[in-house]
Amino acid sequence: MSDLNETIESRLTARYIKLAGMVRELAEPLSDEQFWTKPFPFGNGFGHLVLHLTGNLNYYIGAQIAETGYVRDRPREFSETARTSKEEVLKNFDEAIGMVLKTIRSQSAADWSKSYTAVGSDVRERFDMVLQCATHLHHRIGQMMYLGFELKRKS
Repeated sequence: MSDLNETIESRLTARYIKLAGMVRELAEPLSDEQFWTKPFPFGNGFGHLVLHLTGNLNYYIGAQIAETGYVRDRPREFSETARTSKEEVLKNFDEAIGMVLKTIRSQSAADWSKSYTAVGSDVRERFDMVLQCATHLHHRIGQMMYLGFELKRKS
């Protein structure tokens, strides 16, 4: 079973590192103003999506598995009016990714199937939540790509 645990740890770690790099790469060409611009009358801006992903990871993995004590304010992730610098928001995102990687690496084979509960989720074990958070991150990256294309087109 330890080989399976090593595979799970290695593949999840690699996936989160790759996805975090994609967020950084997509944010790179954006100015602080573009980072917070909402180019459509619907949806979100890039910055709010990064806040959302940071909150998502800190709550579902940090608070619920790593027991960090993080308290989530989900509505604020989409409505924050303070325009923190792009680098500060990305630094907080990177810290959340670091916490996720540390948490993944600390799981034993038995830990992956431990019971899991959280507000806003019907997941029943840890592995499923860590996997769902990765797929959620990937989904939001698709939205970030679209926002980046639109911001470039308008500039």
